[in-house]
Amino acid sequence: MHLDFGAVLTPQYAHWILWGAATSAALFLSSWVLAFASAAVLVAIGSAPFRGARWAVAGFVAYHRNIPMLVQIFVWYFAVPQLLPEPLTRWVNSHNSEFIFAMIALFLNAAAYMSEDMRSGLRALPPAQMEAGRALGLSYLQTMRDVLLPQAVRAALPALVNQSLSLFKATSLAMAVGVAEMTYTSRQVENETYRTFETFAIASLFYVTLSFAIMALGAWADRRNLRAAGH
Repeated sequence: MHLDFGAVLTPQYAHWILWGAATSAALFLSSWVLAFASAAVLVAIGSAPFRGARWAVAGFVAYHRNIPMLVQIFVWYFAVPQLLPEPLTRWVNSHNSEFIFAMIALFLNAAAYMSEDMRSGLRALPPAQMEAGRALGLSYLQTMRDVLLPQAVRAALPALVNQSLSLFKATSLAMAVGVAEMTYTSRQVENETYRTFETFAIASLFYVTLSFAIMALGAWADRRNLRAAGH
């Protein structure tokens, strides 16, 4: 078989591929930021001394950890819009609804996993730290935000990096609802050129490169934390 990467890197097809790469990156970054912030909120709520709050967080985590990611995307894209007020539905549909609903499904799923990793990191901390924070006059939320959660994140960093990798790879599932991310645009190029190997070799290179970049960033953060701790 004669390989011809030039056939899939013409200006038109290269533009499609770059657009898909940029969309994948945007989907990952927006989902990650929302997931990380939501996970911190879930940990704070789930650790509060209120049984109802703990049950609500446990139910949220159980749902998102036990329903396939693709099904969650379908629920948000096909089912949830039927429950929204019509003006809101029209607004979402006019502002790239595929991207918005895929992002919501992705970040909620990732938040469930990240919250469990943060909670494990929180459990590794001495319980006396919460009491010390309260003794200093800090509220429960202030103690969680300023004292406990930063340490829990550092303790859970390797697991959070793994969850970040999983989230990045899961962005490819957004193609199922028409998000023009890397897998979607690669499929378009392959349909146009019939150059399957070349097209998906480029897509694979993109995913491998970004995955290694995430791992490298995680390793750098881990080394920085070790130096800060004096190890």
